[in-house]
Amino acid sequence: MRTGLNIAAGLTLAALAATGAGAREAPPKQVLMPEDAGARAFQEEVGYSEAVIHGDTIYLSGVVAGPLEGEEGMEPAFTRVFDHLTRTLERLGATWDDVLVFDTFHQGPMGPQLDALVPVKNRYIKAPFPAWTAVGVTELYEPTALVEIRLTVRNPAAGEE
Repeated sequence: MRTGLNIAAGLTLAALAATGAGAREAPPKQVLMPEDAGARAFQEEVGYSEAVIHGDTIYLSGVVAGPLEGEEGMEPAFTRVFDHLTRTLERLGATWDDVLVFDTFHQGPMGPQLDALVPVKNRYIKAPFPAWTAVGVTELYEPTALVEIRLTVRNPAAGEE
């Protein structure tokens, strides 16, 4: 008899899990799209968001850095990316102090890229520092890009709910 009750209880739990009954409803995913119409059209065509807000965490899509024609070195490219990311953080009501994870993806020799990246990064990111992983890759989506930067951010608005 006990075995039959255990099986019935297990089947009931499995049915509840399958139907979602008793489970807490997850809030809908919120996204941030670019303000620029051209950038927004591109992201809609390709199918991704500038950022996804889920509960107390914000996930920013990677932003690529590469020198423009006639530029010497990577510092101007990194400054453009950090300025862009700053504007995105501001639109989200966040700051660099809210950045939890700073991920960089590097195509080509990482040493010279880091030599140019770190001084620019240090103008924006102050202690206490986020976690940082730098990864070498063989290719980035944008053919002229050498580095892609992705952020995971604490959602300052989550504490207001």
